[in-house]
Amino acid sequence: MQRSATNRRSFIMASAAALFWPMGAGAQVVSQGAKMFQSNRPAPGQRRFLSKAVERELDRVSALIADPELRWMFGNCYPNTLDTTVFLGEHDGHDDAFVITGDIDALWLRDSSAQLRPYLHLVRQDEQLRRVFRGLIRRHARCVLADPYANAFLRDLSSSAGLHWAKSDRTEMKPGVAERKWEVDSLCYVLRLAHDYWRESGDTDPFDAVWAQAARLIVATFKEQQRLTGPGPYRFQRQSTQPTETTLAGVGSPTRKTGLIHSAFRPSDDACTFPCNIPGNLFAVATLRELTVLARSVLNDEALAQEASALAAEVEAAVFKHGTMVLPDGRQVFAYETDGYGNHLFMDDANVPSLLGLAYLRCLPADYPLWRTTAEAVWSEANPWFFRGSAAAGIGGPHIGEGQVWPMSIILRALSSTDDTVIAEALRTLCATHAGTGFMHEAFDKDDPAKFTRTWFAWVNGLFGELVVKVAAERPHLLAMSYGDSGKSSPLGGGGSRQG
Repeated sequence: MQRSATNRRSFIMASAAALFWPMGAGAQVVSQGAKMFQSNRPAPGQRRFLSKAVERELDRVSALIADPELRWMFGNCYPNTLDTTVFLGEHDGHDDAFVITGDIDALWLRDSSAQLRPYLHLVRQDEQLRRVFRGLIRRHARCVLADPYANAFLRDLSSSAGLHWAKSDRTEMKPGVAERKWEVDSLCYVLRLAHDYWRESGDTDPFDAVWAQAARLIVATFKEQQRLTGPGPYRFQRQSTQPTETTLAGVGSPTRKTGLIHSAFRPSDDACTFPCNIPGNLFAVATLRELTVLARSVLNDEALAQEASALAAEVEAAVFKHGTMVLPDGRQVFAYETDGYGNHLFMDDANVPSLLGLAYLRCLPADYPLWRTTAEAVWSEANPWFFRGSAAAGIGGPHIGEGQVWPMSIILRALSSTDDTVIAEALRTLCATHAGTGFMHEAFDKDDPAKFTRTWFAWVNGLFGELVVKVAAERPHLLAMSYGDSGKSSPLGGGGSRQG
């Protein structure tokens, strides 16, 4: 479970969790004799951002939840991004939002996009909330223009400080870059946030010449990383005892050039085994098609629309030609990664995009037969990173190691399901494995949830909130059920209990 402190995912272990919690004296301390399930949100005066629409939604959904533990967890998790990670300001007369991942003072393109997603359906109700979305969309554009190959950025885009574990990386570290791990999904999330905000709000304010320039650069970078005429300019190596922290010769394993987009790293920030990551490529197909619509309807840029559409079709064809495989039991599934030479890796990682998350990300319909077969396979021993223990079953990944279940995978399975039994079991498991903290974690031991990583991980907190909101909208009868065990899951229990 321990790893060298060379990346963000190993930043917090349960034994030191309280040392990093950002709320300080503003937190409401739970002590012996205190009322069960007292809120773990920061005091109102210490919250980073307030949205009246989100507070109303919190009250509305909470009133539907019969189980006190589930209601308490939702109350802690759903507003966590706004409570603790949003820094709203201005840049050149426009809204600017810097959204940190949680326990690290840096913005990940992927995480920040995902962190705001649970509030998307509320943007028409709250101008202040729209300011956060507009600000992050604009911030993303500036980040992409600073370096389309970086995954994480600093608050000051003129700074050369970098994150401490990235200072000696052998790559071209440009100003404003916190870490420079090239991941296809990072740029996909930039497009997804922009498209979905526009669709939900009708607001075209963020889509100026700067955003259009960033969008064109995203398409150019994807095409460059098809590597049809060479490896492109990106190189990365890191001195580490973990092989997943660096790449072979700076570019990764050899590939046959098939039209698939190459990625050095996965959404977990771990190096790819084979450089063509299939979930990332399918996410690129979906978001390129969304960019096609945006380019025509908002940017009035037909050339960009046609280029994005053509690239999406090319990548999609390559996925279905080179990105599927047959398991030993005869089932045809999507591969997780391939090299184009006929070599495939079957596994799944909890981080999204994943094979399990393809329907959630709208890459494929939830009833698509090939995806359904793949999803069943990754939620089984066919996936080397699927673990079943006495506390929970779920998918993990190389990032934390064997035997570690990620709540994100449990949540994604429920978000992708229409089966009441699957969804209820997910809620029950999440209630039983938060180690008394009232928050989601990065990973926990399959047999002992008190052993977990990352107390402050805003993405997964928001994802849990998104699940509860979805259940409230589609299956409210499931919120009338009992899931938790108040005595067993007391806020006083577990190795990750809060400190004042």
